[in-house]
Amino acid sequence: MTAQRGGTVCPTPASAEARQRQAEVQERQAAANLLSGMACLAGEPFDLHTLAGGLTNRNYQVITASGRQFVARFSSPSSALLAIDREAERHNSSVAATIGIGPAVVDYSPADRVLVVEWIEGHTLDDADLDNEWQLDRVATACRVLHAGPRFISDFDMFDIQRRYLGIVQENAFRLPPGYLDYLPRVRQIEEVLRASSTGTVACHNDLLAANMMDDGARIRFIDYEYAGNNDPCFELGNIWSEAALDEERLTYLMHSYYGVSSPGQTARARLFGLMSKYGWTLWASIQDAVSDVDFDFWEWGMAKYDRAVAEFHSPALDRSIAAIRESIRHEGAEPWPTPPN
Repeated sequence: MTAQRGGTVCPTPASAEARQRQAEVQERQAAANLLSGMACLAGEPFDLHTLAGGLTNRNYQVITASGRQFVARFSSPSSALLAIDREAERHNSSVAATIGIGPAVVDYSPADRVLVVEWIEGHTLDDADLDNEWQLDRVATACRVLHAGPRFISDFDMFDIQRRYLGIVQENAFRLPPGYLDYLPRVRQIEEVLRASSTGTVACHNDLLAANMMDDGARIRFIDYEYAGNNDPCFELGNIWSEAALDEERLTYLMHSYYGVSSPGQTARARLFGLMSKYGWTLWASIQDAVSDVDFDFWEWGMAKYDRAVAEFHSPALDRSIAAIRESIRHEGAEPWPTPPN
């Protein structure tokens, strides 16, 4: 049924939903046609099921006639604006798989922007799963495995990425959250103290929201290596804390579990990286809001992060964290900062 206004036929919500379902069917058929020519399937019949999630990809579960299962990730051309290097993603995914922390890479078609990885049978975590010490211990163990492994082919630096994102937003006149630029002097202060206190970089995932953690019953593994690169381990830990919106006690516990000792200085560093995570990913959302064809409210998602970042910029805890890091730098000779255990 349609409604008419001024001689124009206006689609009802039901017809709009029908068109959306039809578009999804067409996309799935196009994906199936492309996958049927890839070496990993070798002409074997398969079923294709759309997977939920994936804000920069369309993800499908592939089940072959012989019972093999894969995940096929189709990336959007617009992801190049988001500092995603698909060749690096493929390489880094393979590296993570060799140490048992990520799914094995099964096939890759750079021309079609398709990455096929093994299916992990397990439970995808959510934020509530991370709000307990037992699960945080398991996540810390998984982080140590990844961080002790071979270095990745690429680097990741949120300060550099935030500047790149800001340039893209300004050059293209994309939406910028109100007052966003007012915090740049504080960001430069945070960058200065974090660079001065760095103990080096390790292979990091850099996007460890709970949905990128899989529990197979025996261990935690990480999926989706779009932003993987060598980075400060405190960014990894601070980003986990930030993405799950955990309280301060959980951050302290996560840091102690990871390092094996209490380190107020490193905990303060992770807290500042968590703030920079929210501030930087806000611009990721601004870009996605302008260019993505995914049916998702990126602006609302980004503003939720930005509001939390603003609250932290105005919190007395920010200056306390900076002071704690500077104090740790002054005493570094007497009490060396902990480094990621092997």
